[in-house]
Amino acid sequence: MCFIARFRNRDGSELDIEMALREALANAILHGNQQDSRKCVHVVCRCTTDGEVSITVQDEGQGFDADLIADPTTLENRLLTQGRGIYLMKTLMDEVRFEQRGAIVFMRKASNARPGAGRQKG
Repeated sequence: MCFIARFRNRDGSELDIEMALREALANAILHGNQQDSRKCVHVVCRCTTDGEVSITVQDEGQGFDADLIADPTTLENRLLTQGRGIYLMKTLMDEVRFEQRGAIVFMRKASNARPGAGRQKG
């Protein structure tokens, strides 16, 4: 998060990014790797000079079908104590997609630079 903060204006969106990343990591460890300490979770983070952030989290699990994940906002699911991670990621980030049957999650937060910021004159 310190790396990301170097590229973004402080506007509160860094908290959204951190929460989405925490959810992706928790899902990778708990659900993807089944808490197997022999398995790894790989994280790649890229930031552009204007503040766009791309994060990829990959686990060593078998993946899942994202279309089968229950919607936590429906009446029958609101009181459940789990099942909100993917919903949070999608709500907090500008783009979320799953690859390799969900073993890879890609998240992107758009630039929050002011117009003209980050451009070099010359």
